Amino acid sequence: SHPQAHKDESCRNSQLYWQFKGICKSNLYSFIKMRCMSDLRMESLDNDPAIPLRGPPTLYLPVQALRTDHGKERKKSNGTESIDVAVSQEQAPNVSGDPFVDAMVNNYNCNYNAYHAPMPYPFMGYTENHSPTFHSSGKPCLDFFFHVVPDTPPNDVVRRLSLAWDEDPLTALKLVCNLRGVRGTGKGDREGFYAAAVWIHKNHPKTLAHNVKALAEFGYFKDLQEILVRILYGADLREIQMRKRDERRGGQGEKLPFSSIKIMLQQQWYDAAKKGIETYNDNPDYRFLHIQVSRVYAGAMKKDMENIKSGIRDISFAAKWCPSLDSNYDRSTLLCESIGRILFPRDFPEFEGMEMLTTLIQSGEYLVPLRKAIDMPEIYMSAKLWNELPYSRVPSVAMKIYKKKFFQNDPTRFSEYLDSVKKGDAKIAAGALLPHEIIESIEYGGEDEVANLQWQRIVHDLSAIGKMKNCLAICDVSGSMRGTPLEVAVALGLLVSDLSEEPWKGKLITFSQDPQLQIIEGDCLSSKVSSVKRMDWHTNTDFQKVFDKILEVARRGNLTEEQMVKRLFVFSDMEFDQASLYPWETDYQAICRKFMPEIVFWNLRDSKATPVPSHQKGVTLLSGFSKNLLKLFLKTGGIVSPEDTMILAISGEEYEKLVIVD
Repeated sequence: SHPQAHKDESCRNSQLYWQFKGICKSNLYSFIKMRCMSDLRMESLDNDPAIPLRGPPTLYLPVQALRTDHGKERKKSNGTESIDVAVSQEQAPNVSGDPFVDAMVNNYNCNYNAYHAPMPYPFMGYTENHSPTFHSSGKPCLDFFFHVVPDTPPNDVVRRLSLAWDEDPLTALKLVCNLRGVRGTGKGDREGFYAAAVWIHKNHPKTLAHNVKALAEFGYFKDLQEILVRILYGADLREIQMRKRDERRGGQGEKLPFSSIKIMLQQQWYDAAKKGIETYNDNPDYRFLHIQVSRVYAGAMKKDMENIKSGIRDISFAAKWCPSLDSNYDRSTLLCESIGRILFPRDFPEFEGMEMLTTLIQSGEYLVPLRKAIDMPEIYMSAKLWNELPYSRVPSVAMKIYKKKFFQNDPTRFSEYLDSVKKGDAKIAAGALLPHEIIESIEYGGEDEVANLQWQRIVHDLSAIGKMKNCLAICDVSGSMRGTPLEVAVALGLLVSDLSEEPWKGKLITFSQDPQLQIIEGDCLSSKVSSVKRMDWHTNTDFQKVFDKILEVARRGNLTEEQMVKRLFVFSDMEFDQASLYPWETDYQAICRKFMPEIVFWNLRDSKATPVPSHQKGVTLLSGFSKNLLKLFLKTGGIVSPEDTMILAISGEEYEKLVIVD
């Protein structure tokens, strides 16, 4: 026979073999998944078999309307339909001839040999301003840590997450939680976190479901139902819904007669509930996640009620964020029913009536007493009990949102409270706010007294951890930073200057075409912000001139080694200007030829530029709008490398609770 025939036959046999192997592997996976889900369906908070989720009575439609694409029919009872659902990633230093400068250069270049470490470098390219840069740190996890910022598109978030997960799943999961964290060293990026969580559900559903309790601790309980809604409707539709809500609140929405509004809302409610119950029925991965979320809420509220009865004040915020009956979250996810069926066992006489069940949750059994115990400001405000509102227990974000109402409705008591905060007799919350969010209320004409006190609280809390010795902030105020990134750069720069010791306290550098060492004037936040706004801002980013200026100041001032800047925080989008005379020499490599303090490259805008590779000593790569990562430099000494700093940021006890399941 012809040799080509043997070759073709061999190819066909090979294809058949791999097709067969793929079928077997697929069937084995399906079998394992079926067994796992059958086991999971038997789990419940009280070790009872899981209970079918029925949904509101209006979902029980005629048989014809509930026929599925596969021709299945749901069970008919009393002329209506019921849904039966089982819950189931050296170049030698130059010599200038000046003894002081030479000594300083030799001191700062002590890490120069590390630059030539025998490790492969990532691919290189150019910044938007044509300066050589790396396109990656060489480590996908570090790229996720450095490049994902609040304005990163969801598609880019999941692309970087997929690469990071392939490198190290557990580290990638920790980085996702760090993205959301509002405490510790977290970045407080909700949108990036939601996009990442939806990707994890699609690709590793059991891992997401088994970590829901930990996820709530990094952010807040409301994150859990938000993830469910985004899985049901997608991020794009969710964004449209929220934009329409904002338009209605702003009076920009379409004006409709009351009857039309009522009909439209009823149809929306019906469609949302139908979508939620069908997804719960048809998608076992979603069903398992839904059950896990319900258990987290039920378990927390059950424990909180036990603490209240025992006189213990340790109460979570589960009741605050639990969806209220018929709220948008409840209509979309039907969480109230699921939570109720876990809180009230089958032997409860009210169990058979779903409406009574949900009423029990909402009324005297759980939500009302728990929300009262939390001292939610909304309860006092809705009841117009302004003279009883405990201002010292108002959360930071609520204080920022409601401060105008406090001044309008209870001016005397609220002013007295603020005076007590100034004297140190009372405290004001600020932990969940980002620095630039506090400054916004000053820049856009809001009351600045609350903002000043919240800023002072942040500085006080961080100063209690440690001080920044010989540190200086460099703020990129070039044209590419316009908008929120520029506001964040100024806010974080102000914060570093407030945390620094003399002689660098109250100083920062704005770098553009002509970098200037700026002296921040004023004692309160409003005057400091005004001082910064008067500084000269230009359109480009000449990073090299910053270091030339520092060397010039050092020589003219005869600064001692102890007085010299040892760490620089660079708040920028990393899109530096071309300045080196050598082809493919990055800005950092050019700096090494001058002098080399420790540098913190802090990324504030979605871009591809990466200043250094992962193994570069004496440098770190950070990103985001939160002040929490500053804690890393208040607790520890020198910087080791970008990757080591990333690992330190995700090494807290809360990260040890995370697990990889699939």
